[in-house]
Amino acid sequence: MSEYMDFFARLGQETSERKREFLELGRIAGRFPAADTAHHGEISIWCSNDYLGMGQHPDVLAGMKRAVDECGAGSGGSRNIGGTNRYHVALEAELAALHGKEDAVLFNSGYSANEGALSVLAGRIDDCAVFSDQLNHASIIDGLRHSGAQKFIYRHNDCAHLEELLSGVDPQRPKIVVTESVHSMRGDIAPLAEIADIAKRYGAVTFLDEVHAVGMYGPEGAGIAAREGLAPAFTVVMGTLAKGFGMTGGYVAGPTVLMDAVRAFARSFIFTTALPPAVAAGALAAVRHLRGSQRERERLAGNAALMHGLLRDRGIPVLSDQTHIVSVLVGEDRLCKTMSALLLERHGVYVQAINAPSVPTGEEILRVAPSAVHEAADVRRFVEALDGIWTEFGASRG
Repeated sequence: MSEYMDFFARLGQETSERKREFLELGRIAGRFPAADTAHHGEISIWCSNDYLGMGQHPDVLAGMKRAVDECGAGSGGSRNIGGTNRYHVALEAELAALHGKEDAVLFNSGYSANEGALSVLAGRIDDCAVFSDQLNHASIIDGLRHSGAQKFIYRHNDCAHLEELLSGVDPQRPKIVVTESVHSMRGDIAPLAEIADIAKRYGAVTFLDEVHAVGMYGPEGAGIAAREGLAPAFTVVMGTLAKGFGMTGGYVAGPTVLMDAVRAFARSFIFTTALPPAVAAGALAAVRHLRGSQRERERLAGNAALMHGLLRDRGIPVLSDQTHIVSVLVGEDRLCKTMSALLLERHGVYVQAINAPSVPTGEEILRVAPSAVHEAADVRRFVEALDGIWTEFGASRG
């Protein structure tokens, strides 16, 4: 082992600067956002992506239990070798219908959906040029990197810069514009109408990541593009089952010819075991429920608006007030971690500090996610707790 010690030491030194600590949570069925912890007793979660509480919805649990009884635990193989189940097929059809697209492809995660789909769509067409928002998710970055396509990065939500870059490319060259609708760390919304218009004028295919919007926005929870009446303007929609729908998995939806290409060539789709039937069944139940229910979306919107208003009244800065993602700007690594720790220790409130590389150094945030299952009184208590700690440290107010 001695010959490897220098290697280990170098890696350990690098890791120590970015070491991440994980809070072990025991989510309590039927009582989310409550959770058990080993050292802090019962706490309240304020940073979960289960925005609508669908991870504990009775329809979802019943669907999963029924599928386990029918099909057993695992899928038994990859989708093309013995692993395709009727629940996979039904879920893909439901997701295509949700977005008004011809077809959809189910992946094991949102990350693998972006990585797999973009590596194919950008990589299988000769001389394709891709235009990607500066703050797009790591899964988009990796998918484009693996595609081998030439990338042009436009400034965040800057349509003038996007058009400038597009105008500099041969008009005959294949082009794809990629953006998130709700950006995951800032919580702001992309100017989708302008992006769609620019892409159309320059003959570009559009790829829209609606991960933090599906379930929460638009008719039937179809996302921001649907809310704005723009769904047909985006060629491919990518979404997740792990946030608004409370499960796990990801998907892309779009024209059949593109979805067939993804099935044929996406390595993250081909070379992995398919999702367990019970997971697909639970996701199917969640999608169907939210297509027919507005209640969860209304509660989420109400809690988010209340929190934004209370923080604004106290001068506690947030990066954007456009969505349910409440990114409280702390702006300093150690202070951000300290505030997170004190909220947990003193108030039984868990909100994760978000530091580099997830956000740029100097833009550290507490990424707060009020959910549909929090009560208004919970929101007020959270803000009071945060305000007290904010005052204690003399943090900047805007």
